[in-house]
Amino acid sequence: MNIKCIIIEDEVLASSVIQKYLEEFPNIEMLGVFTTAMAALTILEEEEIDLVFLDINLPKMTGLEFLKTIDIKPLVVITTAYREYAVESFDLNVLDYLVKPIPLGRFLKSMNKVSDRLRLTRNNSQEVSLKNNPHVFLKVDKKLLKFRLDEILFIESLKDYIKVSTLTGDYLVHKSMTSILEELPEAEFMRVHRSFAIAVNKVNCIEGNTVEISNQRIPIGRNYQQTTKERILNTKGVAK
Repeated sequence: MNIKCIIIEDEVLASSVIQKYLEEFPNIEMLGVFTTAMAALTILEEEEIDLVFLDINLPKMTGLEFLKTIDIKPLVVITTAYREYAVESFDLNVLDYLVKPIPLGRFLKSMNKVSDRLRLTRNNSQEVSLKNNPHVFLKVDKKLLKFRLDEILFIESLKDYIKVSTLTGDYLVHKSMTSILEELPEAEFMRVHRSFAIAVNKVNCIEGNTVEISNQRIPIGRNYQQTTKERILNTKGVAK
């Protein structure tokens, strides 16, 4: 899950510490570091920013004044030397409040909050979208093809590609397994092996450490065995 992030902080040392901490998170895409809130307005208008680390005591406009002026708010983590603004900050729906100097352990806890909130938000948005429009578009041979979710049987990872097996045939897509699973609803698809993911309700039977889908045997990886079998056995409905 990639997270687009900016920092609004006028203290060089504090900004450097936050950037250093964020280097431990490979999914963070740092789009800018700003010393005033006004300087960050343009990127907030042009990009879909997921996360802002925001100081309160900023030149020209405080961080809290800035929050009151913007309509679309990303997740905001306050970074400040002052404890007394915590109540007002949380009234403005900030996600977390970090007091400088920020210990690494406390920062990691905050990042866990960020990941949990974004995952919940994105899953909810995905579920609404897929419920109303149950398909995905994937690039096959330079064309974007529409794949109905109820026609996808399983997916196999092949180095830089994935093979999407459907009721109508197999298709090679230049995409990673992780990336495709982010586009599919977790309630309907799951990874069962380092190289395989399946449509749960398409399983015909389980035999040993394999599942059968449309006469194809798919291995269940050692680390996936318990969760796979529990998930399949608890899934309501009959495979199509």
